[in-house]
Amino acid sequence: MAGSAPPAGGFVRRIGLFQATAINMSQMCGIGPFVTIPLMVAAFGGPQAVIGFVAGAVLALADGLVWAELGSSMPGSGGSYVYLRQAFQYRTGKLMPFLFVWTAMLFIPLIMSTGVVGFVQYLGYLAPDMGRTTGDVVGLGLIAVVVLLLWRGIEYIARLTAVMWCVMIASVLLVIVAAFTHFDAHQAFTYPAHAFELTSTHFWTGFAAGLTIGIYDYLGYNTTAYMGAEVKDPGRTLPRSIVLSILGIMAIYLLLQIGTLGVVDWHRMTDPGDIASSSVASAVLEQTWGRGAAQVVTVLILVTAFASVFAGLLGGSRVPYDAARERVFFRPYGRLHAKHRFPVLGLVTMGVVTGIGFLIGRHTDLATLIQLLTAVMVIVQALAQVLAVTVLRRRQPGLRRPYRMWLYPLPGLVALVGWLVIYGYADTNAPGRHPIEWSLAWVALGCVAFVGWAAYEKVWPFGPKEISEEYLEGADPDAETAAVTA
Repeated sequence: MAGSAPPAGGFVRRIGLFQATAINMSQMCGIGPFVTIPLMVAAFGGPQAVIGFVAGAVLALADGLVWAELGSSMPGSGGSYVYLRQAFQYRTGKLMPFLFVWTAMLFIPLIMSTGVVGFVQYLGYLAPDMGRTTGDVVGLGLIAVVVLLLWRGIEYIARLTAVMWCVMIASVLLVIVAAFTHFDAHQAFTYPAHAFELTSTHFWTGFAAGLTIGIYDYLGYNTTAYMGAEVKDPGRTLPRSIVLSILGIMAIYLLLQIGTLGVVDWHRMTDPGDIASSSVASAVLEQTWGRGAAQVVTVLILVTAFASVFAGLLGGSRVPYDAARERVFFRPYGRLHAKHRFPVLGLVTMGVVTGIGFLIGRHTDLATLIQLLTAVMVIVQALAQVLAVTVLRRRQPGLRRPYRMWLYPLPGLVALVGWLVIYGYADTNAPGRHPIEWSLAWVALGCVAFVGWAAYEKVWPFGPKEISEEYLEGADPDAETAAVTA
């Protein structure tokens, strides 16, 4: 295949390093930090909430190195689906990749739904008289617009994402600059009594809640790994886009968090009747540069929220495609649009689930939605993927690995501990909502669906295991990209 045209009917490698990093960062820094700063402050009970963002960055970087090794070695469409299929096929056939796709069809659109909830919250600053029903209609309309815009070829989407990434950077930088022009260090770094009492149960409960919120804010560093079949020179581009996006967003988040705490009294963020609890960035601009500036930046934040939902559904809709095409998920998800070559059913399904998740978040609260989506994500994807690195090193030692995890296995162990903390405290930090029980129920339902699907397809445990090592035996996609370019 080296030097030849891409195969007819498949994805085309057109996404470079800048576009890949922009897609990741657009998904990471959407509405997240603008709506979670008050949640983080409430979890910790003061400005020491910055610990949550630091802890989230450490977990994201450790887990990002897991993604970097797996993504550079197996740059296919679907991300975790590909990695879990390769690692666990030897013992449980297609069970693990099926369960991943099953859970991803829930947690990916739930992540997007939080962005839509945040969009409506900030829109409320510009339209304070907007009622709940109107907000619901606006949110559902936004989701419909995103799906319609994604009904295009990937080359047009990549350009549009780069533009929205620039808007995202502008909105965040304006809030940071405004905050530091009126920064009060005493306010930002004065902590309540016993804020760092490590022997207190209250501290560790708050830390677990803050870690959950923190990693939620960093989610998206792996978006282009789901689109590995559309990335140019994936052995170099994927690891670099993951690490660069995490480091860039980490710096932005710390400046944003500290700057905000230096302008807005943290007590205001815990008051449901204060605008700072729902639109804290608008409160920063209003207090520093006036209401006119706050309205302008709020519009940019709305564009940023839109960009994050856009990028998330772009990458997420690719997840079930490869699985279905290779008979590891329901077959209708393996069809591409005849003209624009995108997965039709995956996009539509995730759009619908995003709408449902948005309504759930609107009529409960954002913190509950975050706890639910992280619990579902951890149980199949995060924990299994950390194990997959070790399993693949043992099962496929000859696999091409353009990037090998730094300090192996330490980053994987750090990620494993972080994910277990998040999952173990999920029920405690969402009292009465039972995210652990709901996540276990969803996985159990997925197991039932797998049994029915496996019986229909006549695969393990109703047929022989199908061992496929195409990335071990296949051509080098980096070499193919270089040959085609030449």
